Amino acid sequence: RKGYGDRASALHRIHFVGSTLHPSLFLLTKHRSRFAARTAKFERLRWVVQSVEPTTRHEEVYCAQVPRHHAFAIDDNILTGNCFGCGAHGDAIRWMTDHRGLSFIDGVKELAASAGMELPAPDPRAAKRAERQLGLRDVIDAAQHWFADNLWGDAGEPVRQYIQSRGISRRTAEAFGMGFAPDRRDGVRSALSRFGDAMGVEAGMLISVDDKQPYDRFRGRLMIPIRDARGRAIGFGGRALDLPATRNSGGGGEGSPKYLNSPDTPLFDKGRVLFNLDRAAAAARKSERLIIVEGYMDVIALAEAGLADAVAPLGTALTEAQLELAWRQVDVPLLAFDGDAAGQRAAMRGAMRALPLLRPGRSLAFFRLPQGKDPDDIVRGGGADAFT
Repeated sequence: RKGYGDRASALHRIHFVGSTLHPSLFLLTKHRSRFAARTAKFERLRWVVQSVEPTTRHEEVYCAQVPRHHAFAIDDNILTGNCFGCGAHGDAIRWMTDHRGLSFIDGVKELAASAGMELPAPDPRAAKRAERQLGLRDVIDAAQHWFADNLWGDAGEPVRQYIQSRGISRRTAEAFGMGFAPDRRDGVRSALSRFGDAMGVEAGMLISVDDKQPYDRFRGRLMIPIRDARGRAIGFGGRALDLPATRNSGGGGEGSPKYLNSPDTPLFDKGRVLFNLDRAAAAARKSERLIIVEGYMDVIALAEAGLADAVAPLGTALTEAQLELAWRQVDVPLLAFDGDAAGQRAAMRGAMRALPLLRPGRSLAFFRLPQGKDPDDIVRGGGADAFT
């Protein structure tokens, strides 16, 4: 059981026998009335405990994790509850939509998945599409594990040094699932061979040109998984590395784009995803702030500085769909794009795109960075307090 804070606590269950209770036990009038009107049922008054023995049985009990000055009561087994401190209330789905920032359907899917259930597909085409996505998720997960193994293995030493030079700790790197794509044309292709080239291409991990043999899309890059709002990896962002081990084939070396994202796939639509939203949603609701920065390396730098409520678009100007995702978390997201001309143009495009969508209770705020500075520079110079 989780009670106050993050540490698990013991759970003790006490059963009361109704016939032994007096109505005055209940503080609320409606509860006293309900107790008085109850229908008497068989009660085990004559049962006596003979012994207590240890057991290996484990039972998962869901309780709200709230600050000490709050008290949250779980009313029944479907997780309906009320907090007497702040007035928060609702059931499990309400918690998923409010606290996690998920849509109603995504909240239901998440709860169903945790219970080992599948929601029925609305039609055969949707069922087929869901089955195909499930296979592509396996491809993405396998690629992520392979990238991570490369980073933390012997071949990843120069990349780990680069990460350290950026002020990123191993703990943060592992939390974001960082990995390394070696500068090879057949590295991830070999790692994903059990899925076949066709699925590798469809998942965006391989490039196929005409009738030639497919080859790795990401080569010589620091790899960062891109996750959906439910925390599932759906694609990757790759940051080029100017290291001796990444200068062979041009995949991530000189002349290649600094940042490379997965292409749009059945899993990934870059205009409808905010990087790190799965981790930032809960933090944003607690801080009542959502910082939107320009790139995922900025997000990671802010996380290292203790700012967990930052997200980023993926190589595009803010889209309407991304703005809606941000407003689902807080009423006034904070745009903190780079202080160079390109960053300011991107912020202006975001503002213009937001104008038709504004209404009472939701707007945008802007954090103007000094000329030539990015959020990484700001937190390195002034720490997390620079954004407060």
